[in-house]
Amino acid sequence: MHDLTIALDAMGGDFGPQVSVPAAQQALNLFPQLHIILVGNQAEIDPLIKHCQLSQHPRLRVIHASETVAMNDKPLLALRGLKDSSMRVALNLVKSGDAQACVSSGNTGALMALSKTILKVLPGIDRPALITALPNVQGGHTYLLDLGANISCDADTLFQFALMGSVLSEKVEGQAFPKIALLNVGEEETKGNDQVKRAAQLLSACSQINYTGFIEGHDLFSGKADVIVADGFVGNVTLKTCEGLAKLFKQQLISSINQNWFTRCVGFLLKPSLKPQLAHMNPDLYNGASLIGLRGIVIKSHGSAQSKAFLNAIKAAIKEIERQVPAQITDKLEAVLLERDS
Repeated sequence: MHDLTIALDAMGGDFGPQVSVPAAQQALNLFPQLHIILVGNQAEIDPLIKHCQLSQHPRLRVIHASETVAMNDKPLLALRGLKDSSMRVALNLVKSGDAQACVSSGNTGALMALSKTILKVLPGIDRPALITALPNVQGGHTYLLDLGANISCDADTLFQFALMGSVLSEKVEGQAFPKIALLNVGEEETKGNDQVKRAAQLLSACSQINYTGFIEGHDLFSGKADVIVADGFVGNVTLKTCEGLAKLFKQQLISSINQNWFTRCVGFLLKPSLKPQLAHMNPDLYNGASLIGLRGIVIKSHGSAQSKAFLNAIKAAIKEIERQVPAQITDKLEAVLLERDS
């Protein structure tokens, strides 16, 4: 891995530098060629840097930003009012080339608006999308997009999402010619709204994308598809439902194990065999949704993420830098357009 630099919006999320600084420490220890720029209120960051023994670290520097985008701020305020926010300064570092990626736990709407304004979208891409990996029963990962960046999408936008998801799955997960599916209310060709049906036609006609058809919600974790595409409304509701189900499963599992001495003993005996499966389902592993389709790499960490989860968002940024994801999307889009024109 060549030297790389990531800008962290240190003030973003529910916990700000209390999470971002320890995560930076862990990342610097894990990746010897990684440089980190912490962006935020220096008066709040410095004591934590001292506590983590990073004050003299040669691969860490701090850039002061006097303002913070709050989690409940409107995107318009972040765009027009907060000119020295940690989020904006971190994104400007990507634009200038001083950093190769930005990681933020901050306000999703503000991050989307600022990223699109500062970094711009890639040529041929109309809108960026939020995408994340989910575990599947085959022991691998399935990507889901859009997660809420675009509530309403036309067929061309869904087609672009499929293309971008295909590139991410291929370059980051190593999936050769990833299987792409559209999330729908049924698998039959007659099912779905006009946008989904038209997107299916566009994908079926494109040899550059391995489109496999419609997929229903109950197959989300089946591994039948490497990438599942939906508009932001459907994708966000789907993701939040999955998060709620995971919490319910965990709570009921703990409750059932703790019912009496017998189930506690059984739980203790089964713990070694269950540990790998439970680890694969740990939500912290999947923290870090990519705001894909921009002329730069932006990773959105969950607002309530702790340092371990935020570290995984940094790891996601490193992977995308190494695989040169924006450039790969551009190349794939050029191949698709060439096919259409021929």
